[in-house]
Amino acid sequence: MDFQLTPEEEAFRDDVRAFLDENLPAEEDREPLFMLEWTRKVREQRWVGFSWPREVGGGGGSIMQQVILKEEMAKRNAPQLGSCFMGLAWVGPSIIQYGSEEQKKKYIPEILDGAYQWCTGYSEPDSGSDLASLKCKCVREGDEYVINGQKTWTSIAMWSKMIILLVRTETEVEHKHDGITCLLVAMDDPGVEVRPIRNMAGGAIFAEVFFTDVRVPLENRLGEEGQGWQVTLSALANERSSISEVYGLRSKMEELKELARRTVRAGCPAIENPSIRRRIQRADIRVEAMRLNGLRFITKQLKGQPLGSETSINKLHRASLEIEIGELAMEIAGSASTLTRGADEAPDGGSWAQVALSWPDVVIGGGTPNIQRNIIAERILGLPKD
Repeated sequence: MDFQLTPEEEAFRDDVRAFLDENLPAEEDREPLFMLEWTRKVREQRWVGFSWPREVGGGGGSIMQQVILKEEMAKRNAPQLGSCFMGLAWVGPSIIQYGSEEQKKKYIPEILDGAYQWCTGYSEPDSGSDLASLKCKCVREGDEYVINGQKTWTSIAMWSKMIILLVRTETEVEHKHDGITCLLVAMDDPGVEVRPIRNMAGGAIFAEVFFTDVRVPLENRLGEEGQGWQVTLSALANERSSISEVYGLRSKMEELKELARRTVRAGCPAIENPSIRRRIQRADIRVEAMRLNGLRFITKQLKGQPLGSETSINKLHRASLEIEIGELAMEIAGSASTLTRGADEAPDGGSWAQVALSWPDVVIGGGTPNIQRNIIAERILGLPKD
């Protein structure tokens, strides 16, 4: 990859930095209404949906401009661009590519404005990793589809107004990827039930979603009937370089180092302990490897080449790093690490205990480590399945 930016790209970086200097106060100085004003300003810049075409309200930004924008935002711990992550990452791009003009007019402005949350109805109890084996049944009756079935590990379902849902409209198919249809379903439709899945920390980011005779109008179908697999592949192909994840991990590593500097063990700062220093250094090296991999992925995109199974490498790295960082923070803090939010003696307000207990949210989401290893082994290394 050519690491030299063009003059236009350098100018764009300068513009982003100037905007942050003017509009982003330090975290401790952000007032209660800061997020409302921040959201308005970044929307005016067209940085929400920055890579989307301008004709649908996006910024029309290039791949490198998008990388620069995310990089500078992450360096400054700026709030994410837009408040509807699922909508921006997956739903919006799918509607832009496969949606009707009526669907684009109805949903795209609301996603860009963060009017409400979307969730993705993909995984099922028996088909989480083998998504194409889904069984959620959908039957057409006149001008409606009737849905019966279950989804699980559905992120933020309890706070979402809409779900982009994969259902099976045909069971007698030659290939399991056929007969799958994508629908846009309101979460408050009669027959939709959401049950949160609690994690070890007591919180819930995932949920089970049950569908009992849920009726959805035909105009809420995204793409053609039976085209759901293609729609899903298009959605999952977005946001795969992992550059923003790298800067998030870097920020977390800096917080971990600061914890090690101010925590005393055996009369010395924990960061002077050789074992702890080695573990921090190993984690730093892996984060840097993720960054370089991300640049390799970006290079392929710049050349017009599709990203494939190689993105599983960074997903696998991130999963293990999330666990390792949490465990190392708990070891550094010692007995105080068991204290959670609300305890005066809890290190950093109990946030490290939260990190250590909440890792399944990141590790399970998007495919478990074992699934990523299988993908790497079979599709990159060419190893046999048996």
